[in-house]
Amino acid sequence: MPIESGSCASARQAKQKRKSHSLSIRRTNSSEQERAGLQRDMLEGQDSKLPSSVRNTLLELFGQIEREFENLYIENLELRREIDTLNERLAAEGQTIDGAELSKGQLKTKASHSTSQLSQKLKTTYKASTSKIVSSFKTTTSRAICQLVKEYVGHRDGIWDVSVAKTQPVVLGTASADHTALLWSIETGKCLVKYVGHVGSVNSIKFHPTEQVALTASGDQTAHIWRYIVQLPAPPPTADCNQMSGEDEVEFSDKDEPDGDGDGSSDCPTVRAPLTSLKSHQGVVIAADWLVGGKQAVTASWDRTANLYDVETSELVHSLTGHDQELTHCCTHPTQRLVVTSSRDTTFRLWDFRDPSIHSVNVFQGHTDTVTSAVFTVGDNVVSGSDDRTVKVWDLKNMRSPIATIRTDSAVNRINVCVGQRIIALPHDNRQVRLFDMSGVRLARLPRSNRQGHRRMVCCSAWSEDHPICNLFTCGFDRQAIGWNINIPALLQEK
Repeated sequence: MPIESGSCASARQAKQKRKSHSLSIRRTNSSEQERAGLQRDMLEGQDSKLPSSVRNTLLELFGQIEREFENLYIENLELRREIDTLNERLAAEGQTIDGAELSKGQLKTKASHSTSQLSQKLKTTYKASTSKIVSSFKTTTSRAICQLVKEYVGHRDGIWDVSVAKTQPVVLGTASADHTALLWSIETGKCLVKYVGHVGSVNSIKFHPTEQVALTASGDQTAHIWRYIVQLPAPPPTADCNQMSGEDEVEFSDKDEPDGDGDGSSDCPTVRAPLTSLKSHQGVVIAADWLVGGKQAVTASWDRTANLYDVETSELVHSLTGHDQELTHCCTHPTQRLVVTSSRDTTFRLWDFRDPSIHSVNVFQGHTDTVTSAVFTVGDNVVSGSDDRTVKVWDLKNMRSPIATIRTDSAVNRINVCVGQRIIALPHDNRQVRLFDMSGVRLARLPRSNRQGHRRMVCCSAWSEDHPICNLFTCGFDRQAIGWNINIPALLQEK
């Protein structure tokens, strides 16, 4: 009968310990619900002045903390068992190889080296677990930094795009599936102008860099350039819009949707015809933007092309072809004649018009699903968002791989970058809006509850860095746009 070696015996002993340990984990998990129920009963039996929603939120948070530390404790026990097993294995191997008993100093050196490695693993695990706990509390902190200021309600269907005027008076523009574009007073939330020249969904809106002119793209296969004249109303007394109680989230049913006539957008001045209509596409025009200077405009379409137009003559200057599927977005550089287009073919392309005789094209490949938008930042960086739940930061000088990658839990829609502070706003399909820096570090999440925030998919975001009241705007399929005040110094300090 063969004699079992020391290493085999120790391995079998470790296996038996792990088996018994796994059984204890199952017993622990099965009793979690009972323990949570007892804690909730005890809490309900105590007198407290806290609202029930806040108490339930606290209970859930403390339950998460307890589970995290329980997991850490279990992992710590397992690591200690592995240390003991490793020490036994080292002792057995030393006797087999050297033919003699290892000295205590040698055994201590080897064991301490292994122990240091396992200790480092334990520290890493602890940091990862505690970071999850900290992220649970970050939402509460973000409420004081990210405050809802104003809601803009008046569209009859979902809002695809939001933009802020670059000239005085500064107004907010929204593009909606209800075939209209609306201009709003940022301070009062009152509708100032309604544009009704399109016969299809209005998919994007961009303001001219120096004039009171807007550019809209539509599902009617055209882009319109139209002029507006606005007179801002006097702002009302400041009201506190930031009262919240808990993070109770509710699903948004059709009967809860804001009434399209709630803010009286039907009685505001109406623009019915454009100055210029850009007609060259054979499919939906999904986005449009002004080139630097405002003398040319670029459009992106589902016909897989992007077109460059002369604004004054409405003539087609260039047709940009190369994408294999429908385009989803286009964006222009704020200071250079550069255009970036994104597509459902999982790529985005950079078009260079700085030299009139050369139109170089660079293809960026790095996403695995539709690229929903790609936007320029200061310098030579581009940020792209995708349905593959990632956002990537690229250096135009090296397009082979991104310099930073942000991974999220939901598809990313039209992103926007705060150029001065280099903060990225990510609107998601799951109604969340998250803020990240250019290196991929999460800064905050905008509040979302049954009282604040979007109640359906968030489609777009837009920064307004110079506005004293609202510096971030979001819009979504809940038919409303929202103005937020982001305390950027406090946000960066918390980072």
